[in-house]
Amino acid sequence: MDFMLNIDLKNLPVPINYRDKILLTGSCFTEHIGNALGDLKFSILQNPNGILFGPDSVCRSLESYITNREYTEADLFQLNEVWQSWMHHSRFSRTDKEEALREINESRQQAHDFLKKAGWLIITLGSSFTYRLTEQASRASASLHSGVANCHRAPANWFSKEMLTITAINRLLVNCVEALTLFNPGLKIIFTISPVRHARDGVVENNRSKARLIESVHQLVSTYDFIYYFPAYELVIDVLRDYRFYDIDLVHPNYPATEFVLEKFAATCIDDESRLLMREIKKIVIARKHKAFQPDTAAHRRFLSAHYEKAQALQEKYPFLDLSAEINYFS
Repeated sequence: MDFMLNIDLKNLPVPINYRDKILLTGSCFTEHIGNALGDLKFSILQNPNGILFGPDSVCRSLESYITNREYTEADLFQLNEVWQSWMHHSRFSRTDKEEALREINESRQQAHDFLKKAGWLIITLGSSFTYRLTEQASRASASLHSGVANCHRAPANWFSKEMLTITAINRLLVNCVEALTLFNPGLKIIFTISPVRHARDGVVENNRSKARLIESVHQLVSTYDFIYYFPAYELVIDVLRDYRFYDIDLVHPNYPATEFVLEKFAATCIDDESRLLMREIKKIVIARKHKAFQPDTAAHRRFLSAHYEKAQALQEKYPFLDLSAEINYFS
């Protein structure tokens, strides 16, 4: 007897491997995937603008990597003694304006260089809602954009909120994809929809928001043969479909849920050779995190020596890996 719905997960025709560079951008669920791939020594760059939720902010960030436009003082505003960017997450916010600009531009330059050589782009969209600056915001900040990527806890009257239509979302995504293909003709794209519930929008409105994203992405998948969809949203909502798989806030998938999704991602999106290598690297990474209660014992020295040899052997066999941190630790 089956106790859950089966999702027909399709394998990528040419799956990801360890030699590929992978840029990840989008919602906080992006970072679950990115952190897992990074821990396993894939060549990744994630969220160069910080966490982004909507298709408008994701597309604007990707277009900024393509054009490599330098951010200036006009792109920042000051709120509560902190300099911020409407295009960036608050992890770029600083009390020193020059420091904020430097970090923003360094991240943009890194993204430009990485995206040019990337084999894969993974985009996780979280919400169809967009926030636009009002006249109150334009008087208080240095620049006025059509939409913002992060509200930075600014006063509510600085923003107007609206849900993007499927037509608008599709136009944004198509224009962005066309620019990406000109910039990097070999780039392949995987879209996912975040299973994180945006409960503050309301349950009904959250479902409408997700539905618009799903429909827009599937229109892209049916149009371009280098764009794929991975059903992270459906795996949590329709397969797990239980609040046991959410954190205490009831909106964010918990560790077992994200591990389940990552297992399915590896099985369908990563090639066989790389999955075997992932197992070996995982052993090395776990050993690196091991904290010895008695570090001066002969047993611990043998532990370090054995894993040093394993890490060295993997590094020599697969020179495209970067196991320098593990080798230095074990040495």
